[in-house]
Amino acid sequence: MQTFAVMVIGCVNSAAAEAITPPLGLPPIPATVAGTPAMRKLGEKLFFDRSLSANGTLSCAMCHIPAQGFASNQSALSIGMEGQSLRRNAPSLYNVVFKKFLFHDGRETDLAAQVWGPLLAADEMGNGGIGPLIARLRTHADYGPLFEAAFPGEGATMSTLGRAIAAYEASLLRGGGRFDRALYGGEKAALTPQEWLGYEIFIGKGGCAACHTIGPETALFTDQSWHNTGVAFRSEATGGGKRLVQLAPGVFQHVDLAAVGLALTGAPKDIGRFEITNAPADRWAYTTPMLRGVSESPPYMHDGSLSTIAEVVEFYDRGGGGNPSLDPKIHPLDLTAEEKAAIVAFLGAL
Repeated sequence: MQTFAVMVIGCVNSAAAEAITPPLGLPPIPATVAGTPAMRKLGEKLFFDRSLSANGTLSCAMCHIPAQGFASNQSALSIGMEGQSLRRNAPSLYNVVFKKFLFHDGRETDLAAQVWGPLLAADEMGNGGIGPLIARLRTHADYGPLFEAAFPGEGATMSTLGRAIAAYEASLLRGGGRFDRALYGGEKAALTPQEWLGYEIFIGKGGCAACHTIGPETALFTDQSWHNTGVAFRSEATGGGKRLVQLAPGVFQHVDLAAVGLALTGAPKDIGRFEITNAPADRWAYTTPMLRGVSESPPYMHDGSLSTIAEVVEFYDRGGGGNPSLDPKIHPLDLTAEEKAAIVAFLGAL
């Protein structure tokens, strides 16, 4: 398993925002988001606290599990309030501080504001309103003092709760690994010959870097945009109401969730960013995910419909899922078995 760098905190006044020094291969972290050690400590506590949900059963960390790339390997779709199956897969939070568009459809642009989406969603953490949750935190024996220490004179508010969790999430950095040492540190032997071949295909014949961009000094593996790769169109056309569910470690099966009481009858189809913009060109389009630590966070795609990296490579090699709005960057690649294996190996090195 690749290690990810631990952030280094500058020693400045605790009342001021403090910089986090990024590991090799990552750009600077905005100090205004990184906050202070007190903010990050509070944010971490909030992130793992089930009492933030309406019935005290769910926390942020139950869908974004540290040992699973801050995503979830448990099922293709996230599980929400009272066992409801949600619409989409839980994305990894590695390097989320750098994302310009949050959620699979890019509907939010502010990391501190993003947390209120799941907190208030009836099928996620289920809070009926902002005021009651903030009132509980203000009178809580632990949280009252922690909020005051992190945000003197402000305490617990809608804003400070979001800023605290965002500060913690800003510390979830993945970089400085073998890929970074090889490409940015001059340590060519850090990648194997097969991984180097995968890199060459990734930026060349495979066309992967057209969306998962790699810069001359840093690599976020995203173009900060969205694309219709055909995943949602294919699922809508062939899914038959079934979803890929992990029954046991490494064991996946397509299950009709409605038949076992885990799906909402008549739930709307997922048409991606179109739901946000109403622009026909955005139908079935989703934001480009970052790829750091991708080997830790199966299953893949916004709907968790592909269970391994090898399946993802096969999907793109076939030219994605054909539909009228398919992104022009998606086309058959005619990769050999050796080339496919090399891409899988390269992605495992990130």
